[in-house]
Amino acid sequence: MRYPFSRVAVLRLLTLSAWLIPCAAFFADTPYKYYLTGSAVDVQTQTTPGFALVGGGKDVDSVFRWFLQRSGGGDVVVLRASGADGYNPYMMGLAQIDSVESLVVATPEAARDPFVADRIRKAEALFIAGGDQWNYVRVWNHTPVSEAIQYLIDKGVPVGGTSAGLAVLGEYIYTAEKDTVTSAQALANPFHERVTVGTGFLRIPALKGVITDTHFHSRDRLGRTLAFLARMLEGGKLVEARAISIDERTAALTEGDGRTAVDGDGFVYFIRARKPAEVLKPGVPLTIHGVAVYRVPKGGDFDLKTWTGHGGVAYTLDVESGAIRSTQPGGGIY
Repeated sequence: MRYPFSRVAVLRLLTLSAWLIPCAAFFADTPYKYYLTGSAVDVQTQTTPGFALVGGGKDVDSVFRWFLQRSGGGDVVVLRASGADGYNPYMMGLAQIDSVESLVVATPEAARDPFVADRIRKAEALFIAGGDQWNYVRVWNHTPVSEAIQYLIDKGVPVGGTSAGLAVLGEYIYTAEKDTVTSAQALANPFHERVTVGTGFLRIPALKGVITDTHFHSRDRLGRTLAFLARMLEGGKLVEARAISIDERTAALTEGDGRTAVDGDGFVYFIRARKPAEVLKPGVPLTIHGVAVYRVPKGGDFDLKTWTGHGGVAYTLDVESGAIRSTQPGGGIY
């Protein structure tokens, strides 16, 4: 449904008729797309801080219930650079919440539009959908959009992301500026043009010094995560580099203080490198030793502050000339 009216007129119309309109789309003559399901009246509820770190793939109901309950029944905003309102009916069917608003922000013009930042700032929960994280970094960073997301984080509003939406939540980001990189490419050359690690997008204290990766086991992404960690340690920029790498249909449900529970069908891998790579040169296969892994299934937990957990399996990885070796029985790297 398209409206040829002003934004104010449209919002007033939606407010008067929200009980009749289960879903409304408003994006005529605007640089963004906006979809509303539920009430157009802004409510303010008590929120609970937390971060839903979701590994991609099919959504898990219990993960989203955990996330939505933290909104206190308020207004949920879904932020994306492509797609439409697919999360709106899904989220509305999982919990008692006031509304779900999906914003498609795909251009710098859209990211600067005051309406977009206003809707984000008024959210009681924010979820960043999957897509292409380079679009998020390229279009949203250093704009009112990234400022509004940071405002919610600092305020204690729950924030989540899946796939590309998770990729931008760590202090360090695999930006995918030159398209995706495979583990084979990254291990063979940690300075491959597609190994693009950035920072400076968001500041989540629990994820300081952390890079995330998604679709982990199904897309064989361990090798590239190890290359990312080696690059993060390059030149003494960090004392240690950390990664949270998550399988599809799996999530790390993180409290504001870093306490994390795992839910879903797969594993969450908490990976830490404390020693710089022995060999880290352009065009030369990676060599790095003593990378610690703690693999946690559903029902296990992990504390990001102490970097310790329960219910998981600990092992160590070495990379020698691009080949990964594991201390697990049988040599399994996952």
